[in-house]
Amino acid sequence: MVGRKAAGGTPPGTPPRDRPPAAPERRHNLFEAAAVYVAACAENDEQRSAEAARWVQPEALTFGVHELACRALIALARERDEPPHVVARSLLGLPAA
Repeated sequence: MVGRKAAGGTPPGTPPRDRPPAAPERRHNLFEAAAVYVAACAENDEQRSAEAARWVQPEALTFGVHELACRALIALARERDEPPHVVARSLLGLPAA
């Protein structure tokens, strides 16, 4: 059986030449996962948020969501010309401190 060729002239276990090799699975970074996860949650897209949550470890997703929240709050505070703590309380519907 050693050196035996399968039908078509290729050794057993060799993939056919008419098919390209399978592409490696795309890896996502934690910021991409966080952006997709948060956007999907905001749009009530449970399937997409669950998909993004599978891209990275839970701790990495938590860090990415935290970083996105901080950056978004800073950007919104600058846009409103208000301190971040005022904007944060406003977004959450809390009374001014």
